[in-house]
Amino acid sequence: MKLLTMYKLLLLLGITLISVGNSFAQDTLKLNFQEAVDIALSKNLDFQIQSNNMEVLKKQKQSALASHFPNANIRTSFQQQSGQQFQQIEGEIVVTNVTNEIVSSGLNLNMPIFNSGRRILDTQSSRLNYLAGEKGLERAAQQVIFDVSRRYLQVLLDGELLRIAQENLENQKKQLEQITGFVDAGLRTTSDQFNQQSEVARLESVSINAQLTLENDLWDLSEFLQLEPTVIPDLAPVDPLNTLVSFEGLTVGELYELALVNRSDLEQQKMLVTAAKKSVQSMKAMYYPSINAFYNYNTFFTSLDDRTIQEQLLKIYPQNILGLNLSIPVFNNLQTRLDVGRRKVAYQNQILQKESVDRKVYQEVKLAYQNYRAAVMKEQNTQIQVLAAEEARNAVRERFRLGLSNFVDLSTANQQLVAAQADQAQAVFTLYFQEILMKHALGTLDVEF
Repeated sequence: MKLLTMYKLLLLLGITLISVGNSFAQDTLKLNFQEAVDIALSKNLDFQIQSNNMEVLKKQKQSALASHFPNANIRTSFQQQSGQQFQQIEGEIVVTNVTNEIVSSGLNLNMPIFNSGRRILDTQSSRLNYLAGEKGLERAAQQVIFDVSRRYLQVLLDGELLRIAQENLENQKKQLEQITGFVDAGLRTTSDQFNQQSEVARLESVSINAQLTLENDLWDLSEFLQLEPTVIPDLAPVDPLNTLVSFEGLTVGELYELALVNRSDLEQQKMLVTAAKKSVQSMKAMYYPSINAFYNYNTFFTSLDDRTIQEQLLKIYPQNILGLNLSIPVFNNLQTRLDVGRRKVAYQNQILQKESVDRKVYQEVKLAYQNYRAAVMKEQNTQIQVLAAEEARNAVRERFRLGLSNFVDLSTANQQLVAAQADQAQAVFTLYFQEILMKHALGTLDVEF
């Protein structure tokens, strides 16, 4: 009896410490699932890195498009020459020791005419890389949603298990009061009372463990959302019983075909393979001649000429040069060959990456389907399990009240009912999560669910 009293005191102390720790400088943030996803997308490191990389891909695409237009440069320079200067005066070369100030300006335009389709290939490759980046960003967002879903639903499940534990504890406390009354009336032995006291103490420990599990998973969700250390989320509930069995009757092959259409990471790999192939073709164009059109406008001013700077720059010395430039590659220290080889390797590696993603998609769909089917059957079985356990507990409780059954039978029946209720809660939330997992594997997961 002393040990039981000491155990209760320690248990009360533990509950008090948990309550004090939970109430110390903590703020509650009410969140629904959509809000949790928005916070995660704004703070998730991988997603933000991919979002930033999209800016680079966008600029690369714009640069490739701009390569179809002429290059334009305006130049100007000022220089001062001191010492012997050569001038032609009346047909003779006169050398004088003077200071000559020169201002020169020019406009240069360079327009590619033919380069074996390199500009077109580079434009197509950069566009595909940008679209692939968008697909990758979409898949990254789905991964964030999936990760939030897993943690969000785990917290809700913990809350449900805690409710079951607390409800069972309250029921057993009432049962203890009833048994105490039976003992006082001489209908039961004191051993039944002590056994029930022990059961109540055990269930108090179960309730504390459920509370600790809930607190730990809440902190895990808070860490994933990168909330402030003193902020604890208060999650809006979802209704897992409204899960639509939307994949019934579909085979793994049919689901895989659906994934091939919807998986954004698979589409991303296809685009990257095509982009890498065009990049190789673009570099191979360097083996062939290229033709560029150019236009140069040049003028200058010299202090040795007595005419005004405006007259010299605009009337006397302007030159207009218009022409074509043919460039035939002969030998550049095998640099082009090296660049082509590097891009070929990148192309081959991208093919291997695509094949790996193909296999991964099929494996994920198959595994998700198997888990989904198992979750459906388990949820159906737990419904029968709970109903049977309730009937058994009620029957044993009545027999115990009439003195036809012992405490062991009553305790066993109650534990079976609580275990069945916990299994049912687990099964319901698991099925709900498996629905999300299936959508994630198929690439159809979105924020609204």
